[in-house]
Amino acid sequence: QVRLVESGGGLVQAGGSLSVSCAASGSTFSINAMGWYRQAPGKQRELVAIISSGGSTNYADSVKGRFTLSRDNAKNTVYLQMNSLKPEDTAVYYCRVTGPFFASWGQGTQVTVSS
Repeated sequence: QVRLVESGGGLVQAGGSLSVSCAASGSTFSINAMGWYRQAPGKQRELVAIISSGGSTNYADSVKGRFTLSRDNAKNTVYLQMNSLKPEDTAVYYCRVTGPFFASWGQGTQVTVSS
């Protein structure tokens, strides 16, 4: 079992920056991909960015060039740096970690971007 603890997020004005992080504990040896999803009110949860165990990243088109995802395998932690934030980035951000036989979600952290 893999447990996730998210931190970061908060309130920022448009154009500002925020970061969120997600630390995994437990059966971390089995982790493959780590990433972030988000869900805005009234919308479906969507992929923001994901990083493989080898460091390959994939970003949603809406965040390319503004968000940077990184991973520290020694700390079993994934980081999402969000720059040039827009009001449409407002959502609850969820960490997700997957392995060969599991997928775990974090509890979610709120990111609010004011206009």
